[in-house]
Amino acid sequence: MRKVQLIETIKDMPEEFSVEDLIERLMVLQKIEEAQQQVQSGQFYTDEEAEKKLEK
Repeated sequence: MRKVQLIETIKDMPEEFSVEDLIERLMVLQKIEEAQQQVQSGQFYTDEEAEKKLEK
């Protein structure tokens, strides 16, 4: 995560928020960023592959 993203996230938060709320939002954004990187590098399952894995 970049400093700019962190600042924007804090700006988007309500005037008062808990540290837990901020951490939760940052964790979600981090997971989204990781998922996007995985898709770009081809590390993902197709729908069919995911269904087969879930069947096991």
